Amino acid sequence: MRTFFLYVLVELAVLAALTWSVGLGWTLLILLATSVVGVALAGSQVKRQIRRLQATRTDPQAVVADGMLVALGTLLVFIPGLVTTALGALMLLPPTRSVVRPLAGMMLTRGIARRVSVVNLTAPGYPGRGDYIDGEVVEEQVYGRVHEANIVPRSTVYRDF
Repeated sequence: MRTFFLYVLVELAVLAALTWSVGLGWTLLILLATSVVGVALAGSQVKRQIRRLQATRTDPQAVVADGMLVALGTLLVFIPGLVTTALGALMLLPPTRSVVRPLAGMMLTRGIARRVSVVNLTAPGYPGRGDYIDGEVVEEQVYGRVHEANIVPRSTVYRDF
C-alpha cells in the first residue's frame, strides 16, 4: 500500500511540476507522446526478444534476463504516468538493459534471500538433531479387558534393533 501511495505521490508531483513549467497543453501532449513511443518500443522489443529466445542456444540466461526486463519495461509503459512510462522505456532500450541486468539480478537475489531461509545441514559444527536410533514402527491391535464398557484401542509399539 505504501508503494502505491509513493507511486501516486511521485507521479502527481512530476505532473504538477511539468504543468507549472510548460503548461497544461504541452503536458498532455508530452504524456500522449511518451505513451505512444513507449507502446511502439514495447511492441518491437517484445517481438525481438521472442525471436532471440527462439534462436538462442548458447547463453539462455542473458536472454531470459533480458526477456524479463522487457516484460517489466512493457508493464511499466502501460501503467499510467510519466515517470513509470519513462522508466519502462529505459528498460526497453537494449543499452540500458545491459546496465540494469546485474542490478536486477542483485535485487532479485536479495529479495529471495530475505523471504527464504536456508539451513545448511552439512556445515561443520552443525549440531544436528541429536542421537539417532534405527528402528521400525509396527502397529498392532491390542485388546485389553473390558472395563466399564470401554475397550482399549489399538496402540503403537516401537521395536529397537
